Amino acid sequence: MSRPVTRPPLAALAALLAAVPPAVFGTAPPPASAAAPPAFSATAPLPAVAAAAPTVPVTARRPAFAAGPVARAPQGCATPPAPARPVADQPWPQQRYAPDRFEPLATGAGVLVAVVDSGVDRTHPQLAGRVLAGTDFLDPGGDGRRDCAGHGTGVASIIAAAPRPGVAFRGLAPGARILPVRVSEQQVVEGRESGRTVGGAEFARAIRWAVDHDADVLNLSVVLYADHPAVRSAIAYAVRRDVVVVAAAGNLHEGGDPRPYPAAYDGVLGVGAIGADGSQAPFSQTGPYVDLVAPGGDVLMAAPGQGHHRAEGTSYATPFVAATAALLRQYRPELSAVDVARRLVATADPAPGRGDGYGAGVLNPYRAVTESPGPVAARPARGAALAVDRPDPAAAAQRARRATARQRALLVAGAIGAAATAVVLLAVVVPRGARRRWRPADPS
Repeated sequence: MSRPVTRPPLAALAALLAAVPPAVFGTAPPPASAAAPPAFSATAPLPAVAAAAPTVPVTARRPAFAAGPVARAPQGCATPPAPARPVADQPWPQQRYAPDRFEPLATGAGVLVAVVDSGVDRTHPQLAGRVLAGTDFLDPGGDGRRDCAGHGTGVASIIAAAPRPGVAFRGLAPGARILPVRVSEQQVVEGRESGRTVGGAEFARAIRWAVDHDADVLNLSVVLYADHPAVRSAIAYAVRRDVVVVAAAGNLHEGGDPRPYPAAYDGVLGVGAIGADGSQAPFSQTGPYVDLVAPGGDVLMAAPGQGHHRAEGTSYATPFVAATAALLRQYRPELSAVDVARRLVATADPAPGRGDGYGAGVLNPYRAVTESPGPVAARPARGAALAVDRPDPAAAAQRARRATARQRALLVAGAIGAAATAVVLLAVVVPRGARRRWRPADPS
């Protein structure tokens, strides 16, 4: 059971915001003489001690990202994540989406989802064998499969965690594979920030690296509160290369809804958060950059090493959308990234409230996979941005390679299933035939 989240009074928050340099929040561009671009921070709700869009676990307020320079650090985690125990209860997003309904149609098999985040712990039992070797922009030479903050592991588990006996939690697309791209290790311990994060230029390089390594879907549970040219260019590159780009809409609704990037860029699906009652989470930002919403309040996820924990934020709403995109990229490999984005928006359920806080509505994976919607008219401004369906020739070739890879994955899965069926049949038929000396059974 999660503990209730208490929030600071608005007066205290206003004082806190006034005391923080504008560049931290992206409310003003860096001076022309600045040697480094503005750093970015993870998206999640407002904490009691800072407002730079940190991740806020329900059980312990611990931001995963915050603004800061890159510095040298040992390969081990300076502050290892707290241990967690397995949780057997079924989480509310799973109750809402009932993945067993669409699992016979799609699991995300053959689809590669890049998680640009704090790394992903490949040793978690529900992620074992699902996390490929990626890269590390924080500690060059690493492969991204180490997570000192827990943020990226949680995000990846919402996408691709495998079912396990005695544990109800599972990913929405357990057949997908995760490509980890590590860009941060920041967290807050006892109200003090620790750890490092990359700047905007390195973040842009991380996006391009994921695209160049055949990511089908790009999950960006991070936000930069300033328009960084290198990041804008990297996002445009991903869109041209036919990658579905999904980004968190930010968690500073109570801080004035500053414009979040990459969610606000053209071609990006911006994701807001709802609570278990379906209403907009109080921290989830409102603006034209919100295309749809997904579960982001009191979300259960994998913790580094083993076990689970609960947290909240648009960071954790984003992977539900990314996972659904993975389902579509498997089930309908002929669809372009733009087509996938359109379908996700068009099949969203009506929200209890309308407007910029909900976008087109609430994500519905079952409808996204099973329905064939008509043209999207719910959000013309964002729809127009998504409608630019002119991928370069490399994107077309990449889409063909994806379709071939998925067909191979399905053939392998089918062959394994056929072999298993044959073994079962032999186990039953051979002893029975031996008892009858291989004579046909008497029809009477």
